Amino acid sequence: MKKYEIMFIVRPDLENEANKAVADTMKTVLTDKGATILEAKEMGQRELAYEIKKYKTGYYYLYVIESKDAEAISEFDRLSLISEDILRHLIIKVEK
Repeated sequence: MKKYEIMFIVRPDLENEANKAVADTMKTVLTDKGATILEAKEMGQRELAYEIKKYKTGYYYLYVIESKDAEAISEFDRLSLISEDILRHLIIKVEK
């Protein structure tokens, strides 16, 4: 099993429920493709280092997952790039 850390930033102008819905949708994408979520953190709204799509803040989320193959990661990556609600995302493979 490979371990990954996924951090993504959601647009700040979404309502609280819509914000959580985006995070839950991404969590569902991972679990549907066979990944196990070990840790899920909502880090709250933070200031961005630089402006992204005219936003100066964003809601940060961090997931630590385990997956036997890269299918869940590639699907998460694909949907994050398509989604207009996610400003940025980063996937890191954790070495043991």
